[in-house]
Amino acid sequence: MFFCILHNMRCGESFLSAHSPGNTLLMFDLISRHSPQNAKNDILSGLTVALALVPEAVAFAFVAHVAPLVGLYAAFIMGLLAAVVGGRPGMISGATGAIAVVVVSLVVEHGVEYLFAAVVLMGAIQILFGVLKLGKFIRLVPHPVFLGFVNGLALVIFIAQLEQFKLRGPDGQILTDAAGHTQWITGQPLVIMLALIALTMFIIEYLPRLTKVIPSTLAAIITGTLITLGFGLETSTVGDMASIQGNLPSFHIPDIPFDLATLKIVFPYALIMALVGLIESLLTLNLVDELTETRGQPNRECIGQGVANTTTGLFGGMGGCAMVGQSIINIKSGGRGRLSGVSAALFLLSFILVGSSLIERIPIAVLVGVMFMVVIGTFEWCSFRLIGKIPPSDTLIGISVAIITVFHDLATAVIIGVILSALVFAWQHAKHINASVSTNRMGGKVYELNGPLFFASVHHFQEIFDPKNDPDDVVVDFKNARVADHSAIEAIDKLAERYLKEHKRLHLKHLAPECRQLLKTAGDLVEVNVVEDPNYHLAVDRKDFEEKV
Repeated sequence: MFFCILHNMRCGESFLSAHSPGNTLLMFDLISRHSPQNAKNDILSGLTVALALVPEAVAFAFVAHVAPLVGLYAAFIMGLLAAVVGGRPGMISGATGAIAVVVVSLVVEHGVEYLFAAVVLMGAIQILFGVLKLGKFIRLVPHPVFLGFVNGLALVIFIAQLEQFKLRGPDGQILTDAAGHTQWITGQPLVIMLALIALTMFIIEYLPRLTKVIPSTLAAIITGTLITLGFGLETSTVGDMASIQGNLPSFHIPDIPFDLATLKIVFPYALIMALVGLIESLLTLNLVDELTETRGQPNRECIGQGVANTTTGLFGGMGGCAMVGQSIINIKSGGRGRLSGVSAALFLLSFILVGSSLIERIPIAVLVGVMFMVVIGTFEWCSFRLIGKIPPSDTLIGISVAIITVFHDLATAVIIGVILSALVFAWQHAKHINASVSTNRMGGKVYELNGPLFFASVHHFQEIFDPKNDPDDVVVDFKNARVADHSAIEAIDKLAERYLKEHKRLHLKHLAPECRQLLKTAGDLVEVNVVEDPNYHLAVDRKDFEEKV
């Protein structure tokens, strides 16, 4: 066994992919594709990501009305297991705002134990999605929807950073005045904060032009922190948000009644969380695919996210999914393999256990600068150049998805975007069906159809024919047409009925066998030219097709 593993490592293949792809998880998969240089990049990138994860996890914990450690534990467990089990090396997972927003009402109304139960069930649903191989359907998301998702996420990340410009009390809560209005940072603290943000962004942008020995993001965080400590600058730090000191997460079965009533409470939240988490994770997977010019495994990622969330719920975490911002930080910092995600998780755990006093001294402004660079790198600026060069409907769909992502949630935005794209496609192709009309040597009228016949084009299809004024023999030739769905079959059946009422003979040529079998209403009056009919199928599953072949 050991020599087999060594052989696969030398060949540049993981033992996982060579012997049992998608099922067995071995640590050799973490290092088999890495040279020492890549391993160094992954580790340093993981450290950079871990530093950026801390304030994000704490902030999302506040959003979900849970203790900061609940968010940090989720970031650690999600980051570790998703990196090992998931289908996208280099992608970072953790506690996210998309999940935090969903669980607020559950925590407020029923308590944190119900949250843990919902996270466990959420993971089970995601595993089921992966086992059923439903992850592949993310490939059906149209590009305008993907652009809207990316731009919407960039705006969400930007807006989230504005929260750091608000004054906070000793307990980390945002301060308000007597009228209930939010108090913002002003004066010298604001100047210091803006200067640190600008310095951070400058280092991240221009340091790679001088050296790539250390990730520019990590260098910016270290430089900004040393300057703040060296000059004694008064600015908000990670420790001002909340203490991140804690112990190892412990196994904990949710303390709730295990009955049908509890399931009715937990299941709706778990289902929504699972869908939101998978949509964000799989779209982030697509984004990382584009950035790295490699291809992840959507179904395996579903299972990886499910395993991570189920485990998180059993160890007191709030659940999560892939993180766009941290994934981009990782890729830009040189992280490419699973080792980067594992390193980020382990560094985060070390911060919680032994390094909290150091990490809590990092200025928030430095991390805000990092996230602003993420926003600049995430937003698809080419979207503005595409206006006027692509169909207006695609532009409208992209803008709609971005707006809904900002003001509602990601899952709703993507679902609405896909529906809008499908409706636009159906409407455009509904008008493509037409017919060339001629007369054959027997005096019969021939309709030679062109274009697809499906649910949206059946109305135009019916308008083409004139049963009352047509001769006794009518031929409909489907040679250049394509029957796509059940609505199309019903439309043909209805056309046969129309000619039947007029006591005229209808002949259908070049019609698929499936259609001929289902045209029951026309009976013997419908004649089909079997000799010339091609033996094609309406729709078959690829797996079924391969089995037939």
